Amino acid sequence: MPTPDVTTTERTALDRILLDALDPLASAMRARATGYSADRMWAADPAEVALAVLGTWKVVDQEVERLTAMAARTAASYGAGYERLGAAWGLTRQGARRKWPDAVDGQAAARRDGSVLDLFGGTAELFADATSGGWRWSARGADGAHSAEEDAPLLARKEEAAAHAGAFLREHSTKAGRTPAAPVAD
Repeated sequence: MPTPDVTTTERTALDRILLDALDPLASAMRARATGYSADRMWAADPAEVALAVLGTWKVVDQEVERLTAMAARTAASYGAGYERLGAAWGLTRQGARRKWPDAVDGQAAARRDGSVLDLFGGTAELFADATSGGWRWSARGADGAHSAEEDAPLLARKEEAAAHAGAFLREHSTKAGRTPAAPVAD
């Protein structure tokens, strides 16, 4: 799978969304570091302000790395190997194995017994019901809400169980009820 090209309009919209999302975090981090209130914190030496923004981008970069690894593990739980993970990220198979060393091998047991989904800050497990051949799931949302396997209805396909579990995890994310902003075209 080749990496898709991003248009200038899409990149501009993404930049706007990321900068809008970064500002509150940068303000909060700088306010904690300096003791300035949020409304006065940008009235400082421009180099200090730029360094505060740089430090905030480091936090965002670490979070993107964590979410990327989660996405790789999720893809592996559905059967994607290192070759496909690498192709999606623009890496060789070996490069993907170095980037996410436990993504595929760590999912072997989960593939035998079902799958593990890491979404929206929570985790769900999918289980094959040995007696009926159907599927069930259990999950713990980022907000701490839990749904036990026995509470979930028996579903005909693994994909249905994954969809139900994903909906639960989204509903019980730390920002429940909020949908991500879509890029705005110019």
